[in-house]
Amino acid sequence: MDSPQKVALVLSYQYPGKYAFTVLAGAVEADATLAGIPIHFPRDRDSLLAAVRQCADEGYTVVAAWSFYSASFGPAAQELAWVRERLEGRRVLCIAGGVHATAETEQTLRAGFDLVAVGEGEHLLRELLGRLLRGEDPRATRGMARLEAGRMVLNGRGEGVVDLDAFPPFAAHHEKFGAIEITRGCIYACRFCQTPFLNKARFRHRSVRNVAEWARVLRASGRRDIRFITPTSLSYGSGDEAVNLEAVEALLAALREAMAPEGRIFFGTFPSEVRPEHVTPEALALLKRYVANDNLIIGGQSGSERILRSSHRGHDTEAVVRSVRVALEGGFLPNVDFILGLPGEGPEDIEATVRMMETLAGLGARVHGHTFMPLPGTPFRDAAPGRVDGETARRLDELASQGRLYGHWKQQVSLAEEIAQRRQPRARDRA
Repeated sequence: MDSPQKVALVLSYQYPGKYAFTVLAGAVEADATLAGIPIHFPRDRDSLLAAVRQCADEGYTVVAAWSFYSASFGPAAQELAWVRERLEGRRVLCIAGGVHATAETEQTLRAGFDLVAVGEGEHLLRELLGRLLRGEDPRATRGMARLEAGRMVLNGRGEGVVDLDAFPPFAAHHEKFGAIEITRGCIYACRFCQTPFLNKARFRHRSVRNVAEWARVLRASGRRDIRFITPTSLSYGSGDEAVNLEAVEALLAALREAMAPEGRIFFGTFPSEVRPEHVTPEALALLKRYVANDNLIIGGQSGSERILRSSHRGHDTEAVVRSVRVALEGGFLPNVDFILGLPGEGPEDIEATVRMMETLAGLGARVHGHTFMPLPGTPFRDAAPGRVDGETARRLDELASQGRLYGHWKQQVSLAEEIAQRRQPRARDRA
């Protein structure tokens, strides 16, 4: 390509990729040089194919994009193959990004994607689209990987970490709204979690002023509720393990003003959890003054002290029990996350975790069951997939029958197996 092109962007706007694309579409629409690019948001493979075909037939250079987690890589790869089989000679640039694509770049390319974005996507997507508009080679985009003569080639690194204030949290022009990401990255670096290893083990916070500005945009669109994306809600405004309640209150007070009079603030509940050691009477009294949610999502993860230490959680079991008691006393229903089958678990660790789940349920909490998945890009990526033995499953089913346990832990057993079967040897492990 050596002359200006008409470019169209078609996003596979389906769960879970739609959360990333809500943000990336906002990054595109906020760039004046990309304002003329039509963006399509098909929600199933038939409408995706139809949009790609229509744009290609109208003379556009078409970029079709996917974003996925490790658990949804298989379905995304299948959808890509399905679309390619039906393009009937039309040329489409198929790209992928997200946590799995970054951690398993070569695997993603070999699934049939033309280019894979490695790292955070805001700058990468803007640069890619700009190159296409100017008729330049998209393969020269910094931070993009490709296959060349059967080998993976990564074109350097992108522009580095993203300043959240520099980009919208959603695509207001296209009326694609979502939870506002207020913090990216996580200092805790739990060994099972992809977040700190994709976005660095440090916090980057969106400023109070910026969050409030976008809250006003959300409210002006007629939406009443506002939610947030953050690895740990009560870490807002902090750079370390300390809780900065002044920063949290400044945020919530600004949001109350921005969302008034009928707006509702949901903070510390899905999709933004709270660490157990951060649940204090002072913190909950503050939340009570501002938030609409009557529940909290608390990350407990294990009832075994040994497993908490080996997972690098940074808290003990007593912090989990204490957080539940404090939450209940403060008028919040605690929903406590647990991961079954974490690496290194023995019978005594499994028993400790199930016993804690039963104890917390007896206190009045709900527990949320997950099965450990060896996620690419994490220190536990080579571990065995999580399994749940028959007796443990029986006790969990009993909790579920009482309305005290929820979650997709049964389905995640097979997903964990699939991730383990697909994983590629790391470059240093290859002959």
